[in-house]
Amino acid sequence: MYPDRVVSGMRPTGSMHLGHYHGALKNWIAMQAEQPCLFFVADWHALTTHYDDPGIIEKATWDMLVDWLAAGVDPTQATLFIQSRVPEHAELHLLLSMATPLGWLERVPTYRDQIDNLAGKELSTYGFLGYPLLQAADVLIYRASTVPVGEDQVPHIEMMRELARRFKRLYGKEPGFEKKAQDAVKKLGSKRARLYNELRTGYQQDGDDAALAQARAMLDDAGSLSMIDRERLFGYLEGSRKLILVEPRAQLTAAARLPGLDGRKMSKSYGNAIALRDDKEQVTHKIRTMPTDPARVRRTDAGEPAKCPVWQFHQVYSDASTQEWVQKGCRSAGIGCIECKQPVIDAIVAEQEPMHERAQPYLDDPSLVRAIVADGNDTARKLAQETMRDVREAMGLSYT
Repeated sequence: MYPDRVVSGMRPTGSMHLGHYHGALKNWIAMQAEQPCLFFVADWHALTTHYDDPGIIEKATWDMLVDWLAAGVDPTQATLFIQSRVPEHAELHLLLSMATPLGWLERVPTYRDQIDNLAGKELSTYGFLGYPLLQAADVLIYRASTVPVGEDQVPHIEMMRELARRFKRLYGKEPGFEKKAQDAVKKLGSKRARLYNELRTGYQQDGDDAALAQARAMLDDAGSLSMIDRERLFGYLEGSRKLILVEPRAQLTAAARLPGLDGRKMSKSYGNAIALRDDKEQVTHKIRTMPTDPARVRRTDAGEPAKCPVWQFHQVYSDASTQEWVQKGCRSAGIGCIECKQPVIDAIVAEQEPMHERAQPYLDDPSLVRAIVADGNDTARKLAQETMRDVREAMGLSYT
C-alpha cells in the first residue's frame, strides 16, 4: 500500500497570469495542506512545441516558480522540482514506450486538437506524439493516487491507468514471488511472523476484514522492513502480486472561469492577460481599457452585462450585492463602464498585494528559489529511484 500522493505539473511558459491562478494554482494551494503534493516544472514537455527555440525555457522556468511561491504554494508543505533534474522520468518513459501500442497515443483527443491549433508549426515528431506517455511517466513514477485536472485532461489520466494495468499484466508476476514473500515474513521476527501468517489465513480463508486491517497496521509499523519487502508482504497478504505502478485517479478541480480582457481565453499569446505580478497601474490600465457591451456607445446607452467581458470578471471577483448593482446599473444606464470596472480593479489589486509581498524575497535573492528547487529535486528523485528499482526488477533489468 502506498500513501495518498498528489502530482501535478505545468509547462514553463513564462510568468503566470490570473487564469492560471484561478484555474489551477488555487487548487494546488488547497491540496498542499491536505496531503503530500509534488508540483513540477515540465521543462521537457516545453520542448514538444518549442524544440526549435529552447532558449526561452530557462527564464520561463524560474519566472514560473517565483509565481507559484507568490501565489501561495508553500515549499514547507509541497515538493517543488524540475522535471529534467529527475532523469528517472525519461527512463520510465523509455521503458513504457516499449510496450505502449501506437494507437493509444494517436487516440488522445488533445493530440489532434493541438495539431489543428498549431497548424503553422512542424509537429510531426515523436516527442509531440509521445508527450502523453511522458506525462504518464511523470505521474506513475511517484505512484500518485491523485492528479488534479480539468475535464479536457481526463483522457490522459485514463491512459495512465491503462498503462499501469498493462504493466501489471505484462510484468507484475515477480519471479520467485512466493519464496521472496516467505523470506520477508521471516524478517518480521518469529512472534510477528506467526501473527502475520495467522492474520493472512484469517483474511484469505475466512474473509475477515478485521484481520486484514490488523495485518496492514502491523506492516506499517514494521520499521525494519525495506520498502520492497513491505510491498511484497502487502501483496502476499491480499493474495496478489507486489504493486509496482499505481493507477492514479483524476480529481476534477473546481475552477472559476476567468476570461481574457477581450472575452477569449486568457493567454499571454493573445495579449489579453493580467499577470500574477502586474502592479496596480498595469492592472488599472488593462481593466479600464477592456472592451464592453458594444451597445453602450454613449454613457446614457443601456447595456447587457451578459454581453460584456467585464461581467465575467465580476462573477469571479464581486459579491452578490455588487453583482446586483452592476446588473441594474448597466441595464438602466445608471452607471458608466468606468464605474462598473472599478470594483474589479480594487478586487484584483487586493488579491495581488500579498502575492507581491511573497515574491519580493525571491526577487531580491534568487538563490532562495534555487535552494527550494534543489531540495525538491532531491526529494523527488529519491521517490523516483525507488519506483525505478522495482520497475527494472519486474522487467528483468536488475542485473547483479
